[in-house]
Amino acid sequence: METNNSYKNGALFTAMVAAECTIVGENIIFKLATSKGMSYFVFVFYSYAATTLVLLLLFPFIFRSNTASLPLFKFPVISRICFLSLVGSFFRILGYTGIAYSSPTLASMIGNLTPGFTFILAIIFRMENLALSSLSTWAKIIGTLVSVSGAMLVVLYKGPTIMSTASIPAQSLHWTPQSTRSRWVIGGLLLLISNLLISVWYIIQTQTMKLYPAEFVVTLLYCLFATIISAPICFVGESNLSAWRLKPDIELASIVYSAFFGLSFITVVHTFGLRMKGPVYTAIFKPLSIAIAAITSFIFLSEALHLGSVIGGVITCVGFYTVLWGKANDEAGKNKDSCKIPLLQSP
Repeated sequence: METNNSYKNGALFTAMVAAECTIVGENIIFKLATSKGMSYFVFVFYSYAATTLVLLLLFPFIFRSNTASLPLFKFPVISRICFLSLVGSFFRILGYTGIAYSSPTLASMIGNLTPGFTFILAIIFRMENLALSSLSTWAKIIGTLVSVSGAMLVVLYKGPTIMSTASIPAQSLHWTPQSTRSRWVIGGLLLLISNLLISVWYIIQTQTMKLYPAEFVVTLLYCLFATIISAPICFVGESNLSAWRLKPDIELASIVYSAFFGLSFITVVHTFGLRMKGPVYTAIFKPLSIAIAAITSFIFLSEALHLGSVIGGVITCVGFYTVLWGKANDEAGKNKDSCKIPLLQSP
């Protein structure tokens, strides 16, 4: 039993790390697509539609003979999935708008707020205990505040360039340079709201999985409903019909990547993590995207590394790992208590 649990924990950990790499890759390819003129409204709608199609094609292979074992749908499940799709549509639109205004690296930096937001929401919805007399509780509170301060520093202070790629000129990528402070701040604020909605999504998804513990089915319905919900929003946001014709280049590649490796894989992994470990565990992997995004953006996007991003990233990571330390202490205390119960009950 312990070996089986260790295998599951190791597989989940590996999948969560792979999901963070996939998220950064999706942000990078999205940035390249928008640099060629692709609208982020077009990207969001087509990615949801393509992912739904991929999951529908995979459904018969995954549930060949055990579809009868799936739980019956009830109104609380359907309503939660609909609300989940609404929140998901908005956080993707706001998130990709923020990336278009700023950069994938900034998106990864701001993503470090997700553990703090998730922890606060988990307390509100009684998924986490808050004992002010506990050292681990204060570690989580202080760590959350430090993470917020670090992320705000990244948004409001860009700072001098400390590293750049001279061999790949930024003009060769054909996107609008991030030359104004206002675009950087607007992008950062949009990303802040997007990550708050991601935390809300984690909470709703965790509650949904308690009612309907079937990751693939929930992911399929989520993408289907999100496609329907995002359609009018995206068509109003991008009314130019010519923008909806995908070019057979990086634009089409970004949709294919999102359908096969982005939305489908990421959502299934996160949903599985939420059911197995809860929202806080799923959110704590966000800081991994800092190093991944910084390296990939530096190599592939010729994006300079600024002092504000480095200082803010370090502060955010310190706050995050403080929260993680408090969370680990809580789990260790619960394990000790559970081990003592059989001894007390024994004659």
